Amino acid sequence: MFEGGSLSKLFLRYPLTISHPVFVGVIYGLLISLPLALPLGYEAYSLEKSFNKFFLEWALLTISIIALCSFLGGFSSLASSIFKRPPIRLEKRRRYLFPFPFIGMMLLTLTTFYDLVSWINALGIIFLILPGPLYIHLSYAPRWRMLDRIDRGLDPFDGMSKTIDIIKTSKIGIQSDYDVEEAVSELQTQELD
Repeated sequence: MFEGGSLSKLFLRYPLTISHPVFVGVIYGLLISLPLALPLGYEAYSLEKSFNKFFLEWALLTISIIALCSFLGGFSSLASSIFKRPPIRLEKRRRYLFPFPFIGMMLLTLTTFYDLVSWINALGIIFLILPGPLYIHLSYAPRWRMLDRIDRGLDPFDGMSKTIDIIKTSKIGIQSDYDVEEAVSELQTQELD
């Protein structure tokens, strides 16, 4: 629960101040704005815009996306501190989130090549941006909050009504989750004694 998947491990190798959800949002915003240079460059080339005008449009879009993703990362961090929800493992759900940026990029490219209605362009941008802030909100920000509390010498489970987000599974899964919660509560009582 504290380590998370491979993406969380990648960010959590660094100090907690550097790996704050706001900065992870900045990195994600930068990563998704880089491929946007291709359709914007093609549009600038086909409309015979100067390189400076193309670069200014791309830089403005990049700054907007980075600001949006960092704001959503900060909101996720704040919501995680308020609601004290446990992190959700996205191992099996990743296959549903993985295609969204590619679908978004495809829609943006199609609206660049063909004169399609503007809502398709907006849908492409939403699909392109959606997975990063969703990952930060569901998985990374709660995990970061717990690790930050451990780093400050506080109880990471303080205020949490449950320590593991139980998904409807078989009775064996529910029983093992109950056993883990029971073991954690026993450890907490031993620490208090």
